[in-house]
Amino acid sequence: MKAILALEDGTIFEGTSIGAAGTVTGEACFNTAVMGYQEILTDPAHHGQILAMSYPLIGNYGIVDEDNESPAPKAAALVIGELSNIHSSWRADSPMNEWLKASNTPGVEGIDTRRLAKHLRLNGCMRACVTTELTAEEAIAKAKTATALSGAALALEVSTTASYDWSGESRPWKLPNKTAGDMSNYGSLAPVNCKVVALDLGIKTSSLRALRQDGCDVTVVPANTGAEEILALHPDGLFLSSGPGDPAALTGVIETVKALLGKLPIFGLGLGMEVLGLALGGSVEKLKFGHRGANQPSKNLATGKVEITAPNQNFALVAGSLPAGVEVTHLNLNDDTVAGILCAEQKASGLEYTPEAVNGCTFGTFLSMIKANK
Repeated sequence: MKAILALEDGTIFEGTSIGAAGTVTGEACFNTAVMGYQEILTDPAHHGQILAMSYPLIGNYGIVDEDNESPAPKAAALVIGELSNIHSSWRADSPMNEWLKASNTPGVEGIDTRRLAKHLRLNGCMRACVTTELTAEEAIAKAKTATALSGAALALEVSTTASYDWSGESRPWKLPNKTAGDMSNYGSLAPVNCKVVALDLGIKTSSLRALRQDGCDVTVVPANTGAEEILALHPDGLFLSSGPGDPAALTGVIETVKALLGKLPIFGLGLGMEVLGLALGGSVEKLKFGHRGANQPSKNLATGKVEITAPNQNFALVAGSLPAGVEVTHLNLNDDTVAGILCAEQKASGLEYTPEAVNGCTFGTFLSMIKANK
């Protein structure tokens, strides 16, 4: 079946339908990672976006249910060069195309995604439409009606509606010759030594696993949870998760974080760091084409070391807007945007990239603040 990707500037890409048939809209973006397509697709930070993977072959190791960052794909649609007809992985539960159909996620294959990535890099991410039903002209018109990320409080659409204690499996796979039911596959967990409340702005399963692996007892709460409700849980620290959309549109969340500054250690990740920066008095700007991929260089200004990181962001804090007392700790070396902040006085810190995706790096600064604050 024929499928079309139409951009709001009138650019058309024609390909073959994969996944579900139908018509969806969103902001087109691209990711340059070679692997991790399942985790990327299920990351709630992609809610409201049409995701293009620039690597030409996708789906070759299938889908592993326990690797999802959320229960189902969050991207509106997937755009790829070629879908692998076979998959090979001892852990795979299903082929990718079946998974996309089961989750009602449409997609397009047979598109030159590197050409698409170059177009978006030069012209910026823009609204788009993926369709198996409309003509090219109709699809372009439909793309122009899509919700833009600027001004959109998309985190409120993906946040949990009720609080819950995280009780999922947190131990990493060790041995490839075992089954999922064999607990000897897993390494040991650190004993619980602190209680963390996670404000769900689009939280990823890997973030929850990493926190638990570092010894945190985690309670996840909705994005609209107030400061007093959070304090009533008697947490040792507050985690502001990553997520989708415009941080400046989350006015209620920003006010909640403002009310909690200095009262307990706070760590923000991705969108959470941007919300933290706004609560501290800074401002944000929308990036032309975002930061997505598995090889973004980020410099730790304290150590001088360059970390290869995996961010997923559409906005960035404006360095010059941050008030005195807020230190920039990391810079994205591709464009010198802020990738990390620290406000020691308010016991607050944040990173744009996923710390659990950096070898040997988890939530060290946050946990050190919690320990010092006890």
